Amino acid sequence: MRQVVLDTETTGLEPAAGHRIIEIGCVELVNRRATGRTFQRYVNPGRTVEAGALEVHGIGDEFLATQPHFGDIAAEFLEFVRGAELVIHNAEFDVGFINHELRRVPDAPGDIGSCCDVLDTLSLARRMHPGQANSLDALAKRYGVDNSRRELHGALLDAQILAEIYLIMTGAQVSLSLDTDDDAAHTDKAEFAPVKRAGLVLTVLRASADEEAAHEAILARIRSQRDGPALWDALPAGGDEP
Repeated sequence: MRQVVLDTETTGLEPAAGHRIIEIGCVELVNRRATGRTFQRYVNPGRTVEAGALEVHGIGDEFLATQPHFGDIAAEFLEFVRGAELVIHNAEFDVGFINHELRRVPDAPGDIGSCCDVLDTLSLARRMHPGQANSLDALAKRYGVDNSRRELHGALLDAQILAEIYLIMTGAQVSLSLDTDDDAAHTDKAEFAPVKRAGLVLTVLRASADEEAAHEAILARIRSQRDGPALWDALPAGGDEP
């Protein structure tokens, strides 16, 4: 199974308002392991970056003016992601911007969903942690993923952080290490150790006379309400099922 963890940075929040992508970052996973292949490009948006967005990612107009336009990197980007499942945090945002860019490129698909499946980790996190904060920073803290380098947002860095969070969230491999010397570090199977029962002493707590009397009173009430014996009356002495 091939997955591409993807993130973008943009000039603002709304493609419908003319905002554009300025960076794309991707990390490739195959069978839930990082392959070491990444895709990262800065993009000239042909417009200025909003002040609020600049505070988030720190990518300025002067630098972006020297970068290629999206149409110049579209074919390379599509080749990298085609056929993969895209893993994106708040996928609606990134997919909206990607589709907005693709529709400006002749002969490119107008919807990234036509060549890739999309998994939204924000929706997944909300199902797993309802009522809790599920931003990338909140998830990194919850799962113990190091995001200390994330002083500013960056598409490739955020994709790398999200890849590690996603693997932990969904179980199995929890590291992006490419070191193959330790096979145990890359196993996707849980290992179970048998309990050593030799010398194990378990404490058995017996019901007191008062507790037995209270229990019998409850059974009596059940019998009176259903006009017949309770289910427990059919059990043999000792409480085991027949």
